[in-house]
Amino acid sequence: MPGLLRRQAAGVALGLLFQACAGGGGDGFGGEAARSAPPKVAEATCSDRSPVQVERTESSPEEGGASALLNPSDSDFPPPLVDPDDLLSGGPAPDGIPPIDEPKFVRQCSVDWLTTDEPVLALEIGADARAYPLRIMTWHELVNDTVGSAPVTVSYCPLCNTGIAYDRRAADRVLDFGTSGKLYNSALVMYDRQTQSLWSHFTAQSIAGALTGTKLKTIPVSTVGFADFRRAHPDGLVLSTDTGHDRDYGANPYEGYDDPAASPFLFDGEADPALPEMTRVVGVSNEDDPVALVSEKLLEERVFEFEAGGEPLVALAKPGTTSALERSRVDQGRDVGSTGVFVPVVDGRRLSFEATERGFTDAETGSGWDIFGRAVSGPLEGSQLERLQHVDTFWFAWSSFHPDTRVALK
Repeated sequence: MPGLLRRQAAGVALGLLFQACAGGGGDGFGGEAARSAPPKVAEATCSDRSPVQVERTESSPEEGGASALLNPSDSDFPPPLVDPDDLLSGGPAPDGIPPIDEPKFVRQCSVDWLTTDEPVLALEIGADARAYPLRIMTWHELVNDTVGSAPVTVSYCPLCNTGIAYDRRAADRVLDFGTSGKLYNSALVMYDRQTQSLWSHFTAQSIAGALTGTKLKTIPVSTVGFADFRRAHPDGLVLSTDTGHDRDYGANPYEGYDDPAASPFLFDGEADPALPEMTRVVGVSNEDDPVALVSEKLLEERVFEFEAGGEPLVALAKPGTTSALERSRVDQGRDVGSTGVFVPVVDGRRLSFEATERGFTDAETGSGWDIFGRAVSGPLEGSQLERLQHVDTFWFAWSSFHPDTRVALK
């Protein structure tokens, strides 16, 4: 199909999908029927279910100036980092998929509407730990929040299956982000409301507009099962379904998308043929030496030692997290596990790990560790491995944004 016609058809297809999302339902991608056996619902262990008041960092739009939302090639801007013709319109207007700008939270111990294996994005800054359920993130994609007094944006792109968190302080201002309605390499393109510059969700960089070239600091975030978050963070907070929007939270509008034999939706880039495009991978974005690990293989190994940029690292994986994108309900997807990537050193001592029934142990001290890289028992109890930014994503997205990547485990 010629490029223009293909883009028009793709835009119509995505527009129809997002119309279904906005209406709170839809047939998604036509995956398998839901399983008959209901998943185990997490048991609530405290009675206080009232919303938790949390600090918010406010920001405000700047007056005047050109908008990359309207014209990313405007001569007032630096040259864009990507070809504007490669920014595909999915149909919805900016914020047609509405971000959550005033998030409300509840105590994790009061949550009985998540199943034990449901995927959540787990973010921890200081003593402030929060879970952002994918049953909510799938419908909103962005949450502008303040965690541990730091202004952050938590993002999830269903089409590339990637959760990333950013510190939204950049260019001497505090930004907040919305969905632009555009895609690049089938990945979410955000815009900031202060300057209306466009940003790549995947690279955390402004790709067009007044802030072109500016990069956000990313904050390690993990996709884990709710039970793992609950166990690690007894005082943790969970994003509430009280979002101000009417959505069928728990339904998956992308049913059937997480299929290794499928093709990526609206993908207009070039994926490395080393792996099938929809293969799940763990990506570690060392600037000079990006590395990918095949998620299914890592889940079999449970522990994998490797290097990136000459630095020794360890990847950990454990079962107990469902795919948010496979079946009609988020809690009914297959078990794809959860992952973490760490520097395996404590107090200058290199550690080696092996998997156990409940987590991991190090050979040097026999201490027990969890998927967050925390020592939960033994001589090193209370220690924390240095966490590395990593993404659980699809190969087509990782390899198109990191064409020089190497596959260290497949």
